Amino acid sequence: MPATINVKTGSRIDMVDITSLVSGEVSKTGVIDGICVVYVPHTTAGVTINEGADPSVCTDIIRKLNELVPPNDRYRHMEGNSDSHIKTSLIGSSVTVIVENGRLVLGTWQKIFFCEFDGPRSRKVYVKAA
Repeated sequence: MPATINVKTGSRIDMVDITSLVSGEVSKTGVIDGICVVYVPHTTAGVTINEGADPSVCTDIIRKLNELVPPNDRYRHMEGNSDSHIKTSLIGSSVTVIVENGRLVLGTWQKIFFCEFDGPRSRKVYVKAA
């Protein structure tokens, strides 16, 4: 059974660093060497790995996604969140990280980000290490 991380987002579009939460769940499993899958079960939220040292990176990603997929365009979906669905498809719903010596193998500047595109909301992230 995967572990569940609950994420509360603060705005319509948000990137939340969940690296320490994922790492904590991996530690609980006792997996020493393997892989960790982080999966977001929502159609308007995703997950990505990117630089976490400079918050401007997240700001730039959000700005560019809004330029590429503006909130109000000629969308046919009636709920008014078509841009959120498209942004989720671009970012993706899962990432896989190597686990070595019981720790996530990430680059020096890499962090795992939950990406909200239709918030603010309370969301779930599933983590499975094996």
